[in-house]
Amino acid sequence: MKQSLIVAVALLSVLSFAEVAFTDQFSPAEQKIAAAENAIRKNPKKAEPYSDLAMALARRARETSDAAYYAKAEEALKKGLELSPQNFAVQKVGVWILLGKHEFAQARQQAEVLNRRMPDDVQVYGFLTDANIELGNYAEAEKAAQWMLDIRPGNLAGLTRGAYLRELMGDLEGSLELMTQAYQETPPAETEDRAWILTQMAHLQLSSGHVDAADKLLKSALLLYLDYHYALENLAQVRTAQQKYDEAVDLLRRRNQSVPQPESLYALAEALERAGQAQEAKAAFLEFEARARTQMGIADNANRELVFYYADHAYDHDEALRIARTESARRHDAITLDAFAWALYVNGQFAEAQEQMDQALAFGTRSPKFFFHAGAIASKLNQGQKAARLLNQAMALDVLADYTPSARKILAALAPMNNASVTQ
Repeated sequence: MKQSLIVAVALLSVLSFAEVAFTDQFSPAEQKIAAAENAIRKNPKKAEPYSDLAMALARRARETSDAAYYAKAEEALKKGLELSPQNFAVQKVGVWILLGKHEFAQARQQAEVLNRRMPDDVQVYGFLTDANIELGNYAEAEKAAQWMLDIRPGNLAGLTRGAYLRELMGDLEGSLELMTQAYQETPPAETEDRAWILTQMAHLQLSSGHVDAADKLLKSALLLYLDYHYALENLAQVRTAQQKYDEAVDLLRRRNQSVPQPESLYALAEALERAGQAQEAKAAFLEFEARARTQMGIADNANRELVFYYADHAYDHDEALRIARTESARRHDAITLDAFAWALYVNGQFAEAQEQMDQALAFGTRSPKFFFHAGAIASKLNQGQKAARLLNQAMALDVLADYTPSARKILAALAPMNNASVTQ
């Protein structure tokens, strides 16, 4: 009953603003860039306008998925720090940029310095939350997020981070509740922020099996922000869940017309494969591989996608494991641990794979893909009952997933040994 109520409230909140299309000539970030540049022209010796410009450019990077804006933001930040090296606000923007570039360890280090300097700054706790989540320090992330809400109850940044942590802990209902509250607290003029939150709400609805609700939320997000890349990617997932594979391909091609990223190219290749377009899928996988390998040495990379590409598509299992070990040495979040575990699995290192998989599941994440991987690994270690439980959980959460035929095959092999049942 509570879940139904949350869904209804979320959709009512969206529908009340559904008529607000993205009609402004400039996006919120572009407007802030213009305002900051104007302030710099008026006061070229003040640090704050350069800080504002750097922040606006970083926000534009999120709007467009174009990492080139981070380089521009760093240039503006450098000027601000030259004018005021100890300016707290300017230094905070530096941490924001590090997070955007996926320099999570350095971001955490700098955020800790700022936190000691100003222990009641909510935004700094947000930085600590973000960095620790990506590094896999979930207990520290949870503590920092709680501080955000203790210092300023109901603040928008605290709500969205709390929602993400609840999702990681498997509490999709609680996550959706916080995201709905965050949406209601976001000013209507912040169209990209609102579209981002709607996209996160849609992701949660889809993860809960509410495909139609996710569809409506994403359509509303695209009304607020035309061709929003996050919304297009998630709408493609909805079409996949609806088995409308050609439409998923079209959405991902539309997303990749602007600034294609390796991750979205990988999603397109998989969508083409599902749609039965084998030659196009092969070409898309090769394009993904070429682009992703150019980014392997930087923090903002597609190494986890490369692991699954080499494990499941190119069948270069040695390369999958090499990349997985490199990435897992840098970060220990659940998604990276899952990729590492799967690379170990395809290389026949089942005990070590289970060790990594157990860590990935320890925080409570209820990902069907995680459950499938964990079940497949357990089956190789003769843990029949555990394998059956995990595989059935995976299929119960996502019956249309690509791995479902493999899960059924493993369960069929296990059945004579432990009477494992196959979820229908």
